[in-house]
Amino acid sequence: MSIRLTEEEMRYMSLFERMTDAVVRDCVERDDTVVFVVDAGEMGKAIGKGGANIDRVRRSLDKEVEVVEFSENEADFVANAFQPAAIDGVEVVEEDGGKVAYVDVDDSDKGLAIGKDGENIAKAKKLARRHYEFDDIVLN
Repeated sequence: MSIRLTEEEMRYMSLFERMTDAVVRDCVERDDTVVFVVDAGEMGKAIGKGGANIDRVRRSLDKEVEVVEFSENEADFVANAFQPAAIDGVEVVEEDGGKVAYVDVDDSDKGLAIGKDGENIAKAKKLARRHYEFDDIVLN
């Protein structure tokens, strides 16, 4: 499966890599937020000491910035997409010819996992669809 990026998203990725030295796999723009997917092990570089790199990117783009760490393990990737919500586990199930992730979320973090107007779960679904062809994510 190939990921399609807009010219703007490619520009954002280039800027993010230049400013952080982190390797970016994907970028999704939604409303006033840009979500970057960085290679496994690159979160420290992406964030920077005390969040300095993220702050610089945020100011440069004049948008909110979120970073998700990629994982070769699809369940781990889904869990990463919900950070900083506390995820207790992810079960991947084949259903009706499609793939569904059942995500166990700590009750105290359900609201954080869903996000305002469902924006966090929508982000996780979009990234899971783009990288692992998930059909749905269900929070338990």
